[in-house]
Amino acid sequence: MTPRLLRLGATTEEAHRALPGDQEVRGAQLQGTRAVTINAPPETVWPWIAQIGYHGYGRAGWYAFDLADNDGVPSAWTIIPAAQHPRVGQLIGEEGFTIVAVEPNRLLLLSYHWPKTEWVVKQGVWPKFGHCSWAFVLEPRGEAATRLIVRVRYRTGPLDLSVFYWPLFFLSDLIMQPAMLRGIRRRAESTPADR
Repeated sequence: MTPRLLRLGATTEEAHRALPGDQEVRGAQLQGTRAVTINAPPETVWPWIAQIGYHGYGRAGWYAFDLADNDGVPSAWTIIPAAQHPRVGQLIGEEGFTIVAVEPNRLLLLSYHWPKTEWVVKQGVWPKFGHCSWAFVLEPRGEAATRLIVRVRYRTGPLDLSVFYWPLFFLSDLIMQPAMLRGIRRRAESTPADR
């Protein structure tokens, strides 16, 4: 069962149903599902999802708290043409997130897996956390709205670090994910209709 604070914004059905990418981390110990309705069709929301990622990789940022998650560089408020073609295998974040599936206007799936990657930050190296997937799923709602569902799944590596990771995961999900969803919604809803 998913704790209520890990599914704020998502319906009970959204929080518990299978989503694309769930198979990327089987037997997940932790799962968070967030959702928001955006007053724009999926093809207007998609460009903001397509370019998501750490700015140092030519991406738009994470649309949340730039000081904490983008080295203080403001997340983009414009579409970046060079970042509009995400491809499988592309690294988009210094924490090791790699694109593992792309379905334009529908799905962007990111993951990292121990031992292939370490979560690296400029101040040093964090522990090898294990396996994580991050799915951005777009579902149309009528002709002019989109339900954006974001799911994070996590399983520890060979050392069970979940007791340490749980507070980090929980706080990150509780604070960052809703801020990111609001950032995406603001950008997509302010996109000119004739873009």
